[in-house]
Amino acid sequence: MKSDRFEELEAWIGRTRTSVATIDARQAELMNATMQGRVSKAALCNVAIGSPVPEGWHWAWFQEAFPAAELGRDGHPARGSFMPPIHLPRRMWAGSRLRFHKPLAIGMTASRKTTITSITPKSGRSGDLVFLTLLHETSAEDMLLVSEEQDLVYRADPSPDSSPPPPQLPPSQGPLTLTRQVHPDPVWMFRYSALTFNGHRIHYDADYARRVEGYRDIVFHAPLTATLLMDIARERLGTDRLAGFSFRAVSPLFNGEPFAIRAEATGDRAIAWAETPGGYLAMTAEATA
Repeated sequence: MKSDRFEELEAWIGRTRTSVATIDARQAELMNATMQGRVSKAALCNVAIGSPVPEGWHWAWFQEAFPAAELGRDGHPARGSFMPPIHLPRRMWAGSRLRFHKPLAIGMTASRKTTITSITPKSGRSGDLVFLTLLHETSAEDMLLVSEEQDLVYRADPSPDSSPPPPQLPPSQGPLTLTRQVHPDPVWMFRYSALTFNGHRIHYDADYARRVEGYRDIVFHAPLTATLLMDIARERLGTDRLAGFSFRAVSPLFNGEPFAIRAEATGDRAIAWAETPGGYLAMTAEATA
């Protein structure tokens, strides 16, 4: 990447925006309906005023409402307003590091401040990459509730002769490894996209996912996989709440292809991961109680 282009991108570091949301019972009811039967009963939400919202559900609030004319080809907001004008067309959620200080609660009005903290160009086996990190700080009444560092990666469209990176093996299972099976389907994925106001077309537009971004089918959401891993990690730790959680996406998961999630724990720390149908690593995570 040319240095003058990187200097242009550097000007976006430090930019902030703030969104405000009421943590309403109706949205929580819809999330319950979407997640029921997919997570443990303990991971669903009591929708009474003042009840805590499960970890990971914060992604269902605070989205910016961009009109259709302000969206890019992929369904994300067009770049050049808050997000920098990175020239690489494909955007992926590579991972996040979260701290849960206090729970969001039904009826609460909260704000989320988002700051662009770093922009890093790199060159990989598939060409140029740009890594962008956002810091999301969710607060209510001057009290920090959730802090999240979110890593995004931008890359070029796939070429006809491009090949996926070599698969990674998951951690070895032990006698105390907790395992669940997950069965992605398009209705579940569509409802999750709607609740998180996620317009990324790879999650619901199969023609776009295949022809433009080079996937074999619509892609299961990284934050939805992370939410499932939070739940299995909570169960393995034997706790009602998590203090921290981090995840890294390794390989995509797809509609109609069942996959496994697993968790192991030692003390107040758990590792969790998702495996592709072929038994390779799709996502890795760590949780603390």
